[in-house]
Amino acid sequence: MARRLLSIWFPRLASDVSLRRRPVEGAFALTLRSGNTDHLHCVNQAAFARGLRRGMALADARAVAPDISTRPADLAGEAAALSALRRWAGRYAPMVACDGSEGLIADVSGVSHLFGGEEDLRADLHARLDRAGLVAASAIAGTRGAAHALSRNGGGIIADGALAIGLGRLPVSALRIDPETADELVRVGLTRISDIVALPRAPLARRFGAGLILRLDQALGVQPEPVSPEAETPHFGVRMTLPEAIGLQADVMAGLDRLLERLCAHLARHHQGARRMKLELRRVDGETAQVSIGLARPMRDPLRIAGLFLKGVEEIDAGFGIDALRLSALVTEPMAPEQIGEGPTVRAEDALADLVSRLGNRIGFDRVLRLQPADSLVPERSFLTVPVAYSTPTPSPARRGPSRPAFLFPPEPVSVASPPRPGHPPARFRWRRMPLSTLRAVGPERISPEWWFDDPAWRTGIRDYWRIETQEGPRLWLFHTPQSASWHGPDRARAWFAQGEFA
Repeated sequence: MARRLLSIWFPRLASDVSLRRRPVEGAFALTLRSGNTDHLHCVNQAAFARGLRRGMALADARAVAPDISTRPADLAGEAAALSALRRWAGRYAPMVACDGSEGLIADVSGVSHLFGGEEDLRADLHARLDRAGLVAASAIAGTRGAAHALSRNGGGIIADGALAIGLGRLPVSALRIDPETADELVRVGLTRISDIVALPRAPLARRFGAGLILRLDQALGVQPEPVSPEAETPHFGVRMTLPEAIGLQADVMAGLDRLLERLCAHLARHHQGARRMKLELRRVDGETAQVSIGLARPMRDPLRIAGLFLKGVEEIDAGFGIDALRLSALVTEPMAPEQIGEGPTVRAEDALADLVSRLGNRIGFDRVLRLQPADSLVPERSFLTVPVAYSTPTPSPARRGPSRPAFLFPPEPVSVASPPRPGHPPARFRWRRMPLSTLRAVGPERISPEWWFDDPAWRTGIRDYWRIETQEGPRLWLFHTPQSASWHGPDRARAWFAQGEFA
């Protein structure tokens, strides 16, 4: 069986997709910023007819067509559209791959007779794309290089065994060589592929490089060039259709258990764990109820996941009955295989993850926080609060110097009966309405504000911290601000604050 390849080129894919969503009359272009200048990324037919081309600066384009409509280019959306077209093109071939950012290549060997021949296959392809509002050109040939070259130069069909004749009339730039090599060939008078087919390979390679010879041999079928379709992204979803409607919570949970076993086995085969899951319950009246849960860490244990659905299932109104269930893993993350065997069924980290999952589904995962150490000597910035579900615990770095209190709170004023001696903490003071007497004091530890942050709490300047042990029991972390008080006046007694308490 002769090998036949179909090349499909979408010259204005980005603009066609954008205009399908929001049509615009007249000249239209998508812009992409490069450096400090906006350039045209893709133009429609009306803009092309007025002389606008891809790569032109937007300022120059507006000088040519002042009424042009523009939008920012969406490269991710363009790639998603091409991926969707690749899946759609599977109706014409069992193997379809992307060919650059604007093309597809499909192996239609032994398929064309199902559509009445290669001409009818192309006619059906273009009719469907025209109805979808997409401009396309296509070509069928015996090699990938030939089909690619012909699709970008008018399209058509090259019969089996006629590659050299079919490619001969095309320009040398159709061989997928770099523009510099194509320009150099044109300068020496080699403008068409037929001009270089019969030339000796060795002088061509020495003059124009081995890349030209490779592309020419691939187009002529001397060098093989396979079609390698991208692997399909696995879909993590299972469903169950019931012969009779159910309405009891126990029946729904029993069906969910079966779906979880199948879905978790599918996740395990791909070394994935679920982070968000959705259960859809279709009622006999056509309505659909949903229950969504989040997981604090990647998970594929059916027993542990089932319990998280229980509260949501209890609140479901079954109506006249439920006749179908669908379970999907909306978000997954890599999860390596785990060793199983004797030992505790739930490890400490798994128990914590289950707790965070239950709390997160009730109050929101952004509200379940943990403390992480931060690189700062300022007490208020020496830690960060981050969601537990989206972070991993970081051990506190080894620290040298004075210890820090177990409890840290915003600075609270301390009432001092009489100003202390310079360089000493107060002997008696009142904190939270409690009279306290200093038994032992360690300090001072001077901490300067971080000048690169404008923190209103530290605008008073440096602080001198003391570790105070009182006769009454509390062990406090006191500081005073030397700049805000005169050491020879009454303000000296009002410049003391408590900011922490030791265990």
